[in-house]
Amino acid sequence: MNLQKFLSKLKERFGELWNYKAFKFAVIIHGGYFIFSIILTLIFFRNKNDFRVYYDVGGVVLKDINNLYTTSYNWPFRYLPIASLFFVPFKLMGFDLGFVVFNSINFFLNILICVILYRIIILIRANNHEKEENRVILFISIYLMSLPNFFNYILGQINLYVTLLILLSLYIYLNYNDIKWELLASIFLGISILIKPITIFMIPFILIIHFDLKEKKLYFDLFHSFIRLSGIIIPLSLNLIMFLTIPNLLNGFIEVNFTSSEPSQINHSFSITKLIINFLYFIGFTEDQILTLQMPLFFIIAVIFLFIGFTPFLIRSTIHYSELYGYCFGISIMFLCYFDSWDHHLLNLTPLLIIIIFNLPRDSKLTKNYIKPSLIFLSFFDLPFMGLFFLSKSFFPFNFGSTIFLILIFYVLIKYSITKNNPI
Repeated sequence: MNLQKFLSKLKERFGELWNYKAFKFAVIIHGGYFIFSIILTLIFFRNKNDFRVYYDVGGVVLKDINNLYTTSYNWPFRYLPIASLFFVPFKLMGFDLGFVVFNSINFFLNILICVILYRIIILIRANNHEKEENRVILFISIYLMSLPNFFNYILGQINLYVTLLILLSLYIYLNYNDIKWELLASIFLGISILIKPITIFMIPFILIIHFDLKEKKLYFDLFHSFIRLSGIIIPLSLNLIMFLTIPNLLNGFIEVNFTSSEPSQINHSFSITKLIINFLYFIGFTEDQILTLQMPLFFIIAVIFLFIGFTPFLIRSTIHYSELYGYCFGISIMFLCYFDSWDHHLLNLTPLLIIIIFNLPRDSKLTKNYIKPSLIFLSFFDLPFMGLFFLSKSFFPFNFGSTIFLILIFYVLIKYSITKNNPI
C-alpha cells in the first residue's frame, strides 16, 4: 500500500469514527487538553512541571552524568540512569521547543495507544458483547477524555511511553505464541521499566506458572518463562552496565527512591504506604523516625500485596488471557505500595481496565459494581480529590479516594482468579 492509499484509507476511517458523538467529543476535548497544556505550561507553569526536571536532567547528562542524582532539581529524578539519555535531545532544543515537541510526541503516542487498545479489545472481547464497535469507541473515548491525560500534558510527563509499551507487549503475548514474539513482548516490557520503573511488579505475573488445585499439580513452563525473563533482562542489562561503570549512580538511585527524606514527605499520593506515612506525621512522628521506617514499610507492604496478588494468580481457575490480569495485578500493586502514586500514573492502568470490561461477560456484576465505577472515578474524579487534599492537608492530610478504588480493582482481580468458571 502506497502512502496516498494509506492516507486515503486513514481519512475514510476517521470520517467513520467522526459519526460517533462520543468520539467527536473526545477528539475536541483531548485536542483542548493538548493545546491548553502547552499554553498554560509555557506561560504560567514553566518551572512547575516534570518536563523541567527532564530538561535539567538532559543538561546534567551533557555536563557530568556522575551528578545525575546529586544535582538539585525542582523534584527528584527517580528513574533509572539510562532513562536520562532520552532527555538530552530536548535539552538541545531549548525549553520551549523541547516541551512542544515532547508533548506533540505524547499526542501521537495517544493515537497509537487507542489503535492498539482497539485491536486488543477486538481480540479478547467476550462472545456475548455486541459485535458492533459502538461501545468500544465509547470506552476509548472515555480514555481520551480522562483528566489524567490533561494532567499528563501539563506536567510534560512520560507515562504514555510506558502505556504504549505495556499495550504492545500485551497484544503480542495475547496474539502470538512463537518464542521470538514472546521475547519481543518481554523486551518491550523491559524497556518500559527502563523508561519508568513503575511496571517492575509486572515481572512475576508474566511467568507461565499455574497450580491446579483439583489435580494438586504445579505446571511451570520453565523454558518459555526463561525466554520472557530474558527479554526483560536484555534492556535492563544496559542499565546494569551504567551502574557498574559509574558506581555512585546505584547509590544515588537507591537513596533518591528509598532512603532519602524525599519519599517520606507529606503529599497527595494515594498509595497505602504514603497514607501510612502521612498518618504517622499526623500523630506526631518526627522526620528522623519516619526515615528509619519508610524503607521497611514499603517492602513489608509490597511483599504482603505481592503475596496476596500472586497466590490467586497462581491458582487461577483459567489460564486464558492471564497476561491481561497479571499486568493489572502488577500495576495495581505498584500504585498501592510505592511512596508516590499520582493522578497521571493512572494512564498506565485505565486502558487495562477498559480491556477487562470487554473480556468479562457483557452482564458481569464485577464490571457493573466495581470495574466501571473505578474506571469513571480514576478517569474523572481523582484530580478533584487531589484538589481537596490541598485544601484540607493542614488538618486532614490524606488523599484516599483512588486508594479505595484501587483496592476494589485488586479485589476484582482476586475474585476473578479464584472463582471456578470465572465470576460474572
